[in-house]
Amino acid sequence: MGGTHGDKARVIQALLFMSSINTLLQTLIGSRLPTVMGASIAYTLPLFSIINDYNDEDFASPHDRFVHSMRTIQGSMIVSSFLNIILGYGRAWGELTRFFSPIVVVPVVCLVGLGLFARGFPLLGNCVEIGLPMLILLMICQQYLKRIHSRAHLILERFALLLCIGIVWAFAAILTVSGAYNNVKPATKQSCRTDRSFLMSSAPWIKIPYPFQWGTPIFRASHVFGMLGAALVSSAEQSTGTFFAAARLSGATAPPAHVLSRSIGLQGIGMLLEGLFGSLVGTTASVENVGLLGLTHIGSRRVVQISTAFMIFFSIFGKFGAFFASIPLPIFAAIYCILLGIVAASGITFIQFANSNSMRNIYVLGVSLFLGLSIPQYFVTSRTFDGHGPVRTNAVWFNDILNTIFSSHATVAIIVGTLLDNTLEANHVEDRGIPWWKPFQHSKGDVRTEEFYSYPLRINEYLPSRFL
Repeated sequence: MGGTHGDKARVIQALLFMSSINTLLQTLIGSRLPTVMGASIAYTLPLFSIINDYNDEDFASPHDRFVHSMRTIQGSMIVSSFLNIILGYGRAWGELTRFFSPIVVVPVVCLVGLGLFARGFPLLGNCVEIGLPMLILLMICQQYLKRIHSRAHLILERFALLLCIGIVWAFAAILTVSGAYNNVKPATKQSCRTDRSFLMSSAPWIKIPYPFQWGTPIFRASHVFGMLGAALVSSAEQSTGTFFAAARLSGATAPPAHVLSRSIGLQGIGMLLEGLFGSLVGTTASVENVGLLGLTHIGSRRVVQISTAFMIFFSIFGKFGAFFASIPLPIFAAIYCILLGIVAASGITFIQFANSNSMRNIYVLGVSLFLGLSIPQYFVTSRTFDGHGPVRTNAVWFNDILNTIFSSHATVAIIVGTLLDNTLEANHVEDRGIPWWKPFQHSKGDVRTEEFYSYPLRINEYLPSRFL
């Protein structure tokens, strides 16, 4: 977009600041699950459309083009946020999830994890000498060394990840300082060096994100429609699927329809705030942090709420946040290989509540999983360098909506799975797992539901029942 390293640092600070605010809101009055909200990759195609539109226009400087692009992104996010607000607080999304069953949830949650396979070993392979030791070290420390002593079990189970990151990060810093990457390809430098992002030199010591920091928002209908598709995908894919995975790994009951509705509505409010504060993309429930619930066995929302204080600190004091941003990406890729696998496996566990011997269920599961992997792979591999997908009509906004929706693995699984599961006749209702599923779709269906999902501080007593 023409931005400098300083602009990049400010954008990252705004993203981190809004992630912390939305995480706090979701754990307090949203899903109430221990989930962290992070930047969503679903907004990539609408961003490319905005970038491509402004590439053909003349600006006084690249920085002017960057500011103009950010103002357009702000306007598009502000308008498209109302889609999630309406779907959520209008109870429409909750009513749609009533058509789900364990047979639909299995491929959706599985593909929430498996759909991000490109963030795993393909990214790790860009710097094997850093990524592979991280993967092996984490497995040994977290799963094997903890068996040596009872005290080591508790410490390594919870803190092995931090310990391994520190060791391999220090190893990467030594390689960088010693000149090991001075005469390598630019792509290798970008992946392996700890000073690749130039954030330490460009990030301000103190910078508080504020509304309209890039200027007055610009509203263009074509860009708004493209962003609407991303807003829908971020809700359907990562938020809904990730909430089911988070509930499973944290020991909560499946989130009821009214909880999913209010969480999506609150996500829309969060997107509105992100547009006002000039964030680059909207946020959604972080799949990686849900995998962390299964890895560390810590499913406390209080821990997540406390972590938002650190997120706010790092977003305001830019040098500290830039320091942690120097961790090479292959280290994260090694972690993703484990965390995303845990999320995918948590989806498989839902099959126990349905009849896994039913050929009808096997058909629905197989088709949903395969098309959920295959269709988005076609859309991604057919995408050009400048972000144009396989749907190419004269209406750019229409292209962005379809290309965004069908590039999402979990969204395709929701569409295919829900359609097949509700149209193919089952021999018995128990085959679909409906008797287990139905009580969790109502606020009074299970006594544990109110314990997990009720508002804090007895807020329930002061709200009309239609908002609960």
